[in-house]
Amino acid sequence: MKKTLIIILFLSGLNSGCKGDFLSLTPATSLSSATFFVSENDFKQAVNAAYVPLRTIYNDRNWLLNEMHSDNTYYARNILFGATEQQEDIADFAVPTANGVTSNTHVLNEYRQDYQIIARTNQILALIDDVDFDAASKANLKGQAQFLRAFAYFDLVKLFGKAPLHLEPVIDRQGAALPLAEAPELYTQIISDATAAIANLPLKSKQEAGRVTSGSARTLLADVYLTQKKWAEAETLLQAIVSSGEYTLMPTYEQAFSDTDANKNNKESVFEVQYLQGSAGLNGTFMYNFLPRPIAPDELLPITGTSNPQPLTGEGNNIPTPDIIAAYEDGDTRKDASIGYVTLGGSLRDNKVYPYIKKYAKKHSLHNNTGSNWPVYRYAEVILMLAEAQAEQGKTADAANNLNIVRTRAGLGATTASSQDALRTAIYNERRVELAFENKRWPDLVRTGRALDVITAYGNRIKSKPLDYYYPSGAVARSNAFSNISLLYGLPADESALSPYF
Repeated sequence: MKKTLIIILFLSGLNSGCKGDFLSLTPATSLSSATFFVSENDFKQAVNAAYVPLRTIYNDRNWLLNEMHSDNTYYARNILFGATEQQEDIADFAVPTANGVTSNTHVLNEYRQDYQIIARTNQILALIDDVDFDAASKANLKGQAQFLRAFAYFDLVKLFGKAPLHLEPVIDRQGAALPLAEAPELYTQIISDATAAIANLPLKSKQEAGRVTSGSARTLLADVYLTQKKWAEAETLLQAIVSSGEYTLMPTYEQAFSDTDANKNNKESVFEVQYLQGSAGLNGTFMYNFLPRPIAPDELLPITGTSNPQPLTGEGNNIPTPDIIAAYEDGDTRKDASIGYVTLGGSLRDNKVYPYIKKYAKKHSLHNNTGSNWPVYRYAEVILMLAEAQAEQGKTADAANNLNIVRTRAGLGATTASSQDALRTAIYNERRVELAFENKRWPDLVRTGRALDVITAYGNRIKSKPLDYYYPSGAVARSNAFSNISLLYGLPADESALSPYF
């Protein structure tokens, strides 16, 4: 019961959608910050609200921008339904972009959700030191806000390379538009916030389930340092996580991922976004977003186990590609745990068998209403990040030992890689299969300098063999497919209309 109440509190708050400007101004008649932020409980509510946009980000958007925008997943074309062009543009690397901006709705909504987090954490951090309450609780709440602001800016800089740097609450329309900060300035702020969060946050064993911890903040900062190729700094942070004794791999790969009601925030979880099935509006639907279509109720029931399966029409998204399926080594237990297959009687393809993402397909009660959490950072990734940082410094034996920890759980033998180059490649391959469908593939390709070559070759395969990539017989890739292979997304056009700096 206590865990349930914590999760409900964690997810409640000032939830809102994607309507309006990314930094909405508070009407003069509304409750103001001056009258609301007067107690510890007020700041707890505000911190809870700062987590809320993460549910929308991971349920609706992040997988489009980072996983389907890679060679790991694609869409299952349904020509009877027609095009879902916004998603297809992302998967086909054909996002329309002019003068550095794009009209893509998913790009816009991700951007706005990140700035909701930033706006809410700015309000907390601007006022919390002026209110007197328990010092340990205050540090914890500050640390959570600092982590979330750093996390949102890290998402923005990875996607766009530049963004307005808001660090204070917006109190008038003139302050709502700021010049674009370039990546170095954004990274300086991200590092500052993440470093402060490490000092303020408790260990996982001392924190309420579901909230970020000092281990979460160290992992975020190590992720930043890997992106910046600061290998020694990343290794120090990652070694501290390992030495803390707060985390361990779950016995099997399947157990690393939460069920709809159980196994949440387990020993492998470093940070996961919280969902709760039911009628409170805190549920997720992402496992349904990832299913091929059209799928009939009798085809859906074995996957979901619900009492009221409903047909799903439209176009399937985030479908595992032949490329990711082939990336698993023989005997890798993660393959069967991650990828399932379903036969769709209503498909127009001669081969009606489709793969789907199985690792999130947990049984639940009601159609399109699940409570499985989304894994943002897992301890397995911490170990692989540590292996990479060590390999890049020439510590090949240490890197191989850490790589083998992850491989052993997957049922695989020790790596045969011994040189720095071979280990680098082995770690990249291991990250791909260990973290498949966790929104890591596109950022990994970009930060390691492989994106243009990998995606160009991938696009050529799709265009030459569309049947292998779930096109119906006779259908071909669109003429603009893979015409805009860029390392960054354009900034949202709707936001550019509100700012003179875009």
